[in-house]
Amino acid sequence: MTEGMVGDALIRLKRAHGQLAGVIAMIEAGEDCSKVLTQLAAVSKALDRAGFKIVATGLRHCQDAQDRGEQPPMSVAELEKLFLALA
Repeated sequence: MTEGMVGDALIRLKRAHGQLAGVIAMIEAGEDCSKVLTQLAAVSKALDRAGFKIVATGLRHCQDAQDRGEQPPMSVAELEKLFLALA
């Protein structure tokens, strides 16, 4: 999978990386638990969305390959397994 294929997901992951660093800093600074958990939930959601974006990109990539008469890099069962791993 190339960076071009997952550009949006990569941006989301980099943003989540920064958010997670912020959460760690909040914990180290003794921030209020509710604020930490709110930010941690945002990081979790960002990671989930990045994962779903990668699966969606994989689906499109496989469909495009199939439309060109090529063998898709993953089967529907493999894509389904990846999708369910995020659930």
